[in-house]
Amino acid sequence: MPGSLARAGILRTPHGDIKTPAFVAVATKADIKGIDVARFGELGIQTIIANTYHLYLSPGEELIEKAGGVGKFMAFGGPTMTDSGGFQVFSLGEGYGKKVSKISGPEQDSAALAIYDEELATSHGKLAIVDEEGVSFTSHVDGSFHRFTPERSIEIQHKLGADIIFAFDECTSPAADYDYQKEALERTARWAKRSLSAHRMKEVGLPSQGIYGIVQGGRFEDLRIDSARTLAHLDFDGYGIGGSFSKQDILGILDKVNRELPKEKPRHLLGIGEPEDIFIGVEAGIDTFDCVLPTRNGRTGGIYSRFGKYQIPNAEYKDDFGPLDKDCRCPVCLKHTRAYVHHLFRTHEMLGPILASMHNIFFLTNLVAQIRESLLDGDFGRYQQEFLGRYKR
Repeated sequence: MPGSLARAGILRTPHGDIKTPAFVAVATKADIKGIDVARFGELGIQTIIANTYHLYLSPGEELIEKAGGVGKFMAFGGPTMTDSGGFQVFSLGEGYGKKVSKISGPEQDSAALAIYDEELATSHGKLAIVDEEGVSFTSHVDGSFHRFTPERSIEIQHKLGADIIFAFDECTSPAADYDYQKEALERTARWAKRSLSAHRMKEVGLPSQGIYGIVQGGRFEDLRIDSARTLAHLDFDGYGIGGSFSKQDILGILDKVNRELPKEKPRHLLGIGEPEDIFIGVEAGIDTFDCVLPTRNGRTGGIYSRFGKYQIPNAEYKDDFGPLDKDCRCPVCLKHTRAYVHHLFRTHEMLGPILASMHNIFFLTNLVAQIRESLLDGDFGRYQQEFLGRYKR
C-alpha cells in the first residue's frame, strides 16, 4: 500500500525463525491454558511469550534456569519471549482491581475491556509502589514482599532464558493525565538505559538473547514520539510498543512511532491482538503481536469466525451441526460441530473452553499468516478490505 509501513520478513532467533508478521501466543505461566504443547504446531504457533512476574513467583527463575530455560521447561522447542513484569507492576498498583483495556475510547464495550491481568484484577487494594529505582510490591498470592528494579528484571529474564526479553518499564493507566504520563515516560527511559546496561554486562557467556526497549507515552502522541526517538538512539535489538491507545488514534500514533524507530529492527505490539487491530498494526509497520484474547474469550465461549465473534453457549447453536467457522481448517473445526461445543459449555465440561481456545488461536495465527501472504503478493490492501468488510466485531 502506498505510504504504508506494512512489511513481511523473517526474525531469526537461536531456537528458529519467526515468519513475520506473526501472532505470539501468550503462555503466562509457561503454558497456554489447557492446550498441550504437542498441539502448538497444528495451531500455527511459531512462538510464545511468558510472564516474568508470574514465573518469578512460581516456580522461580532458579528452577527454570536449572531446567534449561523456559522453552525446555515447557517442552517447547521454538522461539520464546518473556516480558519484563512491568505490566504486572501496573496491575498491582494504579490498575489493581480494574479491568483495564489497552484500547481506550469514549465507548469502551465489554469486548474492549480485555487486556488486563486476569489473576491480579481483584478488589484487595493497591499492592505496588513505584519509585525512581524500581517498584516494591507484595505478592497477590501470599502477601510476601518483593522488589523489582530494571537490573533485577533483566537478571530474572536471563535465568528464564528466552530468546527475546524486554526492558523493565512502567505501564501507566489509560486514565493517567499528561503530567503523570510524562513523568512515567521519563522514568521508563532511564529504566531502559539501566536495563540495557545490565543486559550487556551479563550477556557474555550467556545464550544469545535479544533485548527490546519499550515505547510508552499512553494516548499522547507527542510523548509517544519522544519515547521512540529516545529509544531509537539506544542499542536495542528491537522495540516493543506498550501501554494504552485510543481507538480512533491507534493507527496514526503507531505509524508515527514506527517512523522514528530503526527500520531494520523488529517491532512488537504488546497486548493488542483483535483482528481489526492486527490489520492496523501491520499497516503501521508492526511485526509481531501478543494478546490473551483468543484464550480468554475461548474460556467464556467466545468464538472467532470470518464474520465476527459469537457466543457458542447461546441457544441458537444447540442443534447446529456445522463447524465453528465454515472455512476454518483447525483441528477443532475438522472434527467437531457447534452443537457439540455448545453442549460442552452448557454442561460445564472442561473440554469446551479448551476446544474454543484452540480454535481461536488457530484463527489468529492463520489470519496473520494470510496477511503475510498478501504482503508477499503485493495484495495487502485488497485482503484487508475484503476481510474487514465481512468481519463484524
